[in-house]
Formats: sequence, structure tokens, C-alpha cells
Amino acid sequence: MKSKLVQRQKIRFRIRKRIAGTATKPRLSVFRSNAEIYAQLIDDENAVTLAASSSREKDIVAQKVPKIEKSKFVGAAIALKAKELGIVTCVFDRGGNLYHGRIKAVADGAREGGLQF
Repeated sequence: MKSKLVQRQKIRFRIRKRIAGTATKPRLSVFRSNAEIYAQLIDDENAVTLAASSSREKDIVAQKVPKIEKSKFVGAAIALKAKELGIVTCVFDRGGNLYHGRIKAVADGAREGGLQF
């Protein structure tokens, strides 16, 4: 029997075969650990991270709210950074996680911030 991590890794590779980010339409990659959540805008053609946001940033840590609310703030923060770079569209990479809970909250926060995917 395969471990959860190995199964998730296979799902991640399957997703990454289909989606890739460009400079004008980067990949919004989300990583979720038990305690924190991280989001990056990645240009896969040049292999460079354009912007990043996480629940460890000072203004988000200062908010004493549940993890789902923090995830929404991370999505809004990455959308704000994207807007500063002139990026309006992206492709969403859930990183092998199911699209619900904190992953969905990041997507919702980014959409409310003005990102389209």
C-alpha cells in the first residue's frame, strides 16, 4: 500500500503535466502544511517565482483568526502582489490537495482580490 505522500506526489505530477505558467499568465501554486499555507506565482518558462505570499507574513500572523480565514488573507495578498506586477490572469495549481477547505479559501481570496483563473 502506498503512503499518502506518494499518492499525493503522483497527483501533483499528473496536474503539472497539464498546466504550466507563463510570464503573462503565471501558475498560482499552493502548498499546504498542517500549520501554514503558502502561495506562489510561478513563470515556468523562465523557471522564476514572480511573487509569493504565506500565512507567516507579519500582517497575516497578527490576525488571530482560524486557518481558513488566514488562507483567504493569503489569497488576497497574492492577488495584490499580482496586481502590482500587472498580472490579471493565472492558472491555479492545487498541489495535489483536494479543492476544498483552505485550498478553496486561497482561491476565493485571490478571486476577490481581482485575479482571474
